Amino acid sequence: MDILLNPWPWYVAGPMIALVMLLLVLFGKNFGMSSNLMTMCSMAGAGKFADLFKFNWKDQLWNLTFVMGAIIGGFIAVNYLSNSQEVVLNPATINKLEVLGFVSAGSQYLPTELFGIEKLTSVTGILFLIFGGFLVGFGTRYAGGCTSGHAISGISNLQLPSLIAVIGFFIGGLVMVHLIFPFIYS
Repeated sequence: MDILLNPWPWYVAGPMIALVMLLLVLFGKNFGMSSNLMTMCSMAGAGKFADLFKFNWKDQLWNLTFVMGAIIGGFIAVNYLSNSQEVVLNPATINKLEVLGFVSAGSQYLPTELFGIEKLTSVTGILFLIFGGFLVGFGTRYAGGCTSGHAISGISNLQLPSLIAVIGFFIGGLVMVHLIFPFIYS
């Protein structure tokens, strides 16, 4: 039972991801979460307003099933297969986050300073959500897929555009964490 309550080691999780990718390739499917939003928009009738959403969404039902599995799997993992809600961080990281004002650093997965309910009720919080959502949506569309699609599916299919996109994702993440994030919270 102890193995269920701890993160799986890389030598178990990595080959499982590779097996899923092999199955997707064998069945002619591509992995990616962002395509599901497009499928949901198509299901809701967005094809009446934009040609991008004019396609047979029923061909993508397998991917929506995958998303539901990810949601249900995440719920089961958090509520039944986790031994605590504390995240193990390096003490130096915790100290650096506390200097930036994150008193909940290391005590829970989602810091209340970023994800607390009061952030959803403040004008600043709403503006950050809208602006961040726009950037993620624009970036996903411009890059032709999301981080998971490019990093897992695209690179495993040896696609050069996916490698370039993943390098861009990492550079953007580094810029955000080391330059923009401290500027916003200092």
